[in-house]
Amino acid sequence: MSVILTGDHEESCSIVAGLVAEVVVRGDVCLGLATGGSMEGVYAELRRRHDAEGLSFRSVATVNLDEYVGLEPSHVQSYRHYMDHKLFDHVDIDKARTCVPRGTLPRDKMLEEFQGFLDSRPRDLQLLGLGSNGHIGFNEPAPFFAPWAHVVTLEEGTRRDNQRFFSSLDEVPSQAVTMGIGDILNAARIVLLVHGPSKAEPLRALLQDDRVCPEVPCTALKLHPDVVVVVDRGLARLAGVEKECAGLAGEEIDDGQKRR
Repeated sequence: MSVILTGDHEESCSIVAGLVAEVVVRGDVCLGLATGGSMEGVYAELRRRHDAEGLSFRSVATVNLDEYVGLEPSHVQSYRHYMDHKLFDHVDIDKARTCVPRGTLPRDKMLEEFQGFLDSRPRDLQLLGLGSNGHIGFNEPAPFFAPWAHVVTLEEGTRRDNQRFFSSLDEVPSQAVTMGIGDILNAARIVLLVHGPSKAEPLRALLQDDRVCPEVPCTALKLHPDVVVVVDRGLARLAGVEKECAGLAGEEIDDGQKRR
């Protein structure tokens, strides 16, 4: 695992977009994509690079981590709508090569279609955000890691975290379909973008705790050989992991927190 420390979230998004662009320019690649407020700056920067620098998505395939169960793709809070609005409608990608799980299909069909896409095309890079309860994708804290695509009942805290995107808590779906932990770990490289004070505790569990436990799903990332964590120094300091981050970022830091 490595860490890139940044000055603020805007810089974090620019760096993550750069890591994505490094893969995109190789051509004929598959990206695993994530949604949410923390990713908006990443997609804004990718749009800018497409328009200003000619970054082409013509030969890129994508698959998203998750989707709400029961929301039509046209619903403004569906993740298909999010991806179209934030990225796909603004770049030269072939939407036929993009997969956002279809949360309105019957469960068996939905999972078969989603898992089939995941199994048919290895991901060169997987983007992840981090939930305040440590979830990655919609893999919520549980007694065990669910390896493959599955439907999950969302924790009340997760629904409250996402309430800001809806008119009321009652409108937030209670279930989602998500990649499993095994699916996530099958990507060649994983980039975890961490933002916001509510993520301090799971970030600490990821970087300080030796355990890999399904009660804190993000700790499964310790099992992957190529994970890049991108986090701003303020959040690293709040989480009490600035020294760990500096070490993983290749910096030297003394007890007085002076960076070389």
